[in-house]
Amino acid sequence: QVQLVESGGGLVQAGGSLRLSCAASGRTFSDYTMGWFRQAPGNEREFVAAITWTAGNTGYADSVKGRFTISRDNAKNTVYLQMNSLKPEDTAVYYCATAPGSSITIPPSRYFYWGQGTQVTVSS
Repeated sequence: QVQLVESGGGLVQAGGSLRLSCAASGRTFSDYTMGWFRQAPGNEREFVAAITWTAGNTGYADSVKGRFTISRDNAKNTVYLQMNSLKPEDTAVYYCATAPGSSITIPPSRYFYWGQGTQVTVSS
């Protein structure tokens, strides 16, 4: 059974940084893509970043490009989201998810496994 457990959320001032972690277990992820999504109150869930597990190819939403960095540690089966220069509009629940296939353009509907989410709040 695939399990994804996020951690690292919290309250931070605008301009600050946070690093989210997603510990994955339950299968081999070498042929999977890992993604981060977020959902703010009243908004739909949106894509943030993705990384292919083996090659490490990455992709980002325009709103976070240049500020966020996604990475993975194969030995620890963990994916990270380093978030710098945070803005109040980054406030959301952040979810880790995984999809079969190695492509950063996999549509959100194909991410079959999701974590429980971690709250990120950026104060102005």
